[in-house]
Amino acid sequence: MSNDGIDANFDMRSDANGRDPDESSKTLRRYHQLLWSKPLPSGALFELSTATPSVYLHHMSELGQFWLSSDTVIRTFRGVLRMDPIISQIPEAEREEFSRLGYTIGAMMVFPGNRLDGKWTINQARGMSPKLEDRFDLTLECIRRHYIGEDSPLSDVLERYAEFFALFDDFRGYVDFFLLQDLVTDDYSGIRFFAPFNNFVSPPFPRSVAEYERYRALTIDFVTARNERIREYASTL
Repeated sequence: MSNDGIDANFDMRSDANGRDPDESSKTLRRYHQLLWSKPLPSGALFELSTATPSVYLHHMSELGQFWLSSDTVIRTFRGVLRMDPIISQIPEAEREEFSRLGYTIGAMMVFPGNRLDGKWTINQARGMSPKLEDRFDLTLECIRRHYIGEDSPLSDVLERYAEFFALFDDFRGYVDFFLLQDLVTDDYSGIRFFAPFNNFVSPPFPRSVAEYERYRALTIDFVTARNERIREYASTL
């Protein structure tokens, strides 16, 4: 499969025709298929297909069967009523640039998209959890805990999809596969949070302009770094 020149600066809204890029951007779907169709830590090939009707990405082999969907994982908090007094103090150009960056490939992930037992998917659970509010750094902390058998706000939903996470052997394998190294510590034992973290006790919203600016800066640093990792990896394909 040719990479056809992955553009890490491409705004996935550009070819979504006003709809949700996670569902409608052909560029995003192609990038996901290209980037994550590769050998797992076990050496087995995790090849993703777009040929299955009504399925975003599909894998079927002796490893099992997996139905994946895309998720825009960067939370800008624009449009959140309680955040309006804070975000309104940020210049519009900066707000728009944060939003634009949140629709580049470095801000995108794939998760299992099939509902099990009629319950929430991972995307749904992380978006509805008041302890996470869709923040990806907090989601990754939940995934880290899943691998070492610790509880988190997403314990139940991650356990439902344990077969998917087992593909990557451990947390390091998961992080390396999805090029998330810039969101973890050097020894993979912790997360580089976008805001001070106290074990999911405090609300995940920034509470002042200063806190929001720090959150935004750290989030931008991560997406920018991951975009560069993706660009470098794609150049080897």
